[in-house]
Amino acid sequence: MEGNIMTRKAYMIGTGIGNLAAGIYLIRDGGFKGEQITMMGLEKHGANDGDTVEAYENEYSNQALSNNKGFLAKGGRMLNEETYENLWDLLRSVPSLDNPGQTVTDDILNFDHAHPTHDVGRLIDHNGPRIHGDKNDYRHMQFNNKDRFLLSKLMLSPEKDEEKLNNVSIAEYFASSPHFFTTNFWSMWQTTFAFKRSSSVMELRRYMNRMILEFSRINTLEGVTRTPYNQYESIILPMRKYLEDRGVTFIDNRKVVDLEFKDTPLQDDIVVTGIKYEQVDNDNEAGEITVDENDLVFDTNGSVTDSSSMGDFNTPVKENMEYAPSAALWKKAAEKFYSLGNPDKFFNDRTQSEWMSFTVTTNNHYLLNEICRITEQEPGNALNTWIESTPLMSIVVHHQPHFKAQKPNESVFWGYFMYPRRNGDYVQKPIIEMTGEEMLEEFLGHLAAVDPSKDNIRNHKQEVMDSIVNVIPVHLPYASALFNQRAVGDRPDVVPKHSKNLAFISQFCEMPFDMVFTEQYSFRAAQRAVYTFLGIPLSEMTKMHHYEKDPKVMARATKTMFR
Repeated sequence: MEGNIMTRKAYMIGTGIGNLAAGIYLIRDGGFKGEQITMMGLEKHGANDGDTVEAYENEYSNQALSNNKGFLAKGGRMLNEETYENLWDLLRSVPSLDNPGQTVTDDILNFDHAHPTHDVGRLIDHNGPRIHGDKNDYRHMQFNNKDRFLLSKLMLSPEKDEEKLNNVSIAEYFASSPHFFTTNFWSMWQTTFAFKRSSSVMELRRYMNRMILEFSRINTLEGVTRTPYNQYESIILPMRKYLEDRGVTFIDNRKVVDLEFKDTPLQDDIVVTGIKYEQVDNDNEAGEITVDENDLVFDTNGSVTDSSSMGDFNTPVKENMEYAPSAALWKKAAEKFYSLGNPDKFFNDRTQSEWMSFTVTTNNHYLLNEICRITEQEPGNALNTWIESTPLMSIVVHHQPHFKAQKPNESVFWGYFMYPRRNGDYVQKPIIEMTGEEMLEEFLGHLAAVDPSKDNIRNHKQEVMDSIVNVIPVHLPYASALFNQRAVGDRPDVVPKHSKNLAFISQFCEMPFDMVFTEQYSFRAAQRAVYTFLGIPLSEMTKMHHYEKDPKVMARATKTMFR
């Protein structure tokens, strides 16, 4: 684009990890000064959340709680050393906040290499963890030949034919082999990556290709890279500090409600000329920013944590029915231009995407130690799924402490239910209607059912309850929205055709090959947007690996498929 780079401005709508990355790319690779960049968001945490409960109370749409003690992790994000190429490259430019002379990439990889993940209790049924060498051992994928044929056919279908999978769910694709959904593979895959049977098989195809390196070790999650603390403190805060130190302006509690566009012949060109907003912490005071044609606008066109709602130990959530604010802005733009996708595919059907999470904070380590005893592994290794639980419950016990403010005597872990409208197995009501205490009771019921000890944990319920600081339930209506059934064209290009100054950076924009529900996708979208607008050849973008073309990787995957 034309124009003096020193006079141009960049406006970021949303302050999640994608726009933070775009800001760094503008400065590091594009020659922008921080003073040229303005970041506007409704909350500081984005999808990479993790903080005290109190810190969330005043953020957009969250309510005051009767108990605001303890910590909250709305969900978990797993990194991968081999396939998150953009993330590691960019974070090598961001200084560590904890270790002078190191970068954020150093922080994470050093921690992960010192505390490698090795999950030995990945799947749990009524007999306990499936780790004891029988035919149900989760080292076995349990495919039959029809399963293998269909999965191989899916993986080998070329990207140019992706439209043949338009609006096809995983359930529909495997309809001729329902056995697929009884396998260990499906139990692990759906709860590792948050797929449902109703999810898009198009996204499953992308995952099987991009993550084929992990196929042979999904049972132990050895490919999972963990951050030293929660990702808000380990990634988001260092990125914000990098940008703030360079003069970037952050405006919190600002909701962008519409974009103004230039009138052009036939409405062919997309040129943002104004940004309309409401200041939600000031009685929704309205305002507008005038945007020059040479300025840049980066929009987060969808967030998986939008419209979430939370409760506490004594209070269930009150479902937030608001259409995702980030997607609402996208929807208004898509109504004006034909090439900007279809947000309703992702944000108008909560049945495909919703789940519930819960975060438990205790004032001693008794419960944590009991979980470790029963699941047979140490904190930092576990993603445990109770495959027979009706609402499909999983828990994650991180290396402790998971929060910098966490006291030495405190433990924190979180879990989630993929089907919150279903009744619990031990508390007879839908998960979405449960208080934090009832979710804990549901979890303890499942834990006790697989406890092999004569002194079962059910005998120590009062001891557990006495240790509880808080249990925070969170309803996430769009947690898996990025996997909703879709067709080619439902996601807009990062820089849409004919767009002169508007880019989309999120899990809901379109790029070739890469997979959503990853920080990598947001980082790469940010790089693609910046390079496109600034005329930097896309051939200079961070190189991606193609393990699906590596004979050794594919040989291991083939062996695993027959294991």
